[in-house]
Amino acid sequence: MEELPVPQNIKISNITCDSFKICWDMEAQSKERITHYFIDLNKKENKNSNKFKHKDVPTKLVAKAVPLPMTVRGHWFLSPRTEYTVAVQTASKQTDGDYAVSEWSEIIEFCTADYSTVHLNQLLEKAEVISGRMLRFSVFYRNQHKEYFDHAREAQENRMLPSVKDNSGSHGSPISGKLEGIFFSCNTEFNTGKPPQDSPYGRLRFEVRADALFNPDTNLYFGDFYCMYTAYHYVILVLAPKGSRGDDFCKQRLPALDIGNNRFLTCNQDDEGGLVFHHAQDVILEVIYTEPVDLALGTVAEISGHQLMSLSTVNAKKDPSCKTCNISVGR
Repeated sequence: MEELPVPQNIKISNITCDSFKICWDMEAQSKERITHYFIDLNKKENKNSNKFKHKDVPTKLVAKAVPLPMTVRGHWFLSPRTEYTVAVQTASKQTDGDYAVSEWSEIIEFCTADYSTVHLNQLLEKAEVISGRMLRFSVFYRNQHKEYFDHAREAQENRMLPSVKDNSGSHGSPISGKLEGIFFSCNTEFNTGKPPQDSPYGRLRFEVRADALFNPDTNLYFGDFYCMYTAYHYVILVLAPKGSRGDDFCKQRLPALDIGNNRFLTCNQDDEGGLVFHHAQDVILEVIYTEPVDLALGTVAEISGHQLMSLSTVNAKKDPSCKTCNISVGR
């Protein structure tokens, strides 16, 4: 029996966080005998990937021979931002139900994409469900160690400078490892209306009036929604001055929020023309401001509470089993 053609020149295109298109070239002989394609996909970090490339081992996906390119979606619960290897065989189903197969193609590597705005809007809708009623606040604050503020004064012209966001939160978030900003908090204690006196990030706290960072000249974006195997849920928001570099980055990637009417963080004018601010009660907000902040805009003082390291979200991994903050695509 004439051998089946081996797929050549494999091309991967239209990559999303949970799908891709694949096509290849084949020699003309025996094309009409091809009834199926065998596709073997492995995460690249798996050191045993593509190990069993011989005819006696079942492949991971058997697909009917359809016109190429072929879309592959969901068969392996593809994860966003993950490197994969893929190889292909052609196959001919025999009368006894078994398959005749070609040799395996070369192994191709590719990486899945970040969440799209469609996926982020799904996360946004889930976050809105649990955000709770809005509480008034007046300051943004940032806790750090003494060395951080000393460095800002001595080496950064008295400014806190944006840095690249870490990999905490959803694995598919388009801001992780890419967006530059400064993390602030704004959550208040229900009984006092003031910031809590505990923090996992350091005993010194910079406080700045809310209107210094958040005002009608600022755009607000939804960035992420996650938890860390606890009852607490976190929402990441991005504050970007209009027309700034951070604003341009977010416009292309994140859902924009109406600063006066959303479920997380609002800025509105009162009857006297002043600005009034509210935050969601039932989620912990992590607010990223995309521009440098001068320490002269606020004050630095020591907190009176504890440094609760267990609450740190630095490079925190999202709980993939939580039904509250996960969506149905990549994990």
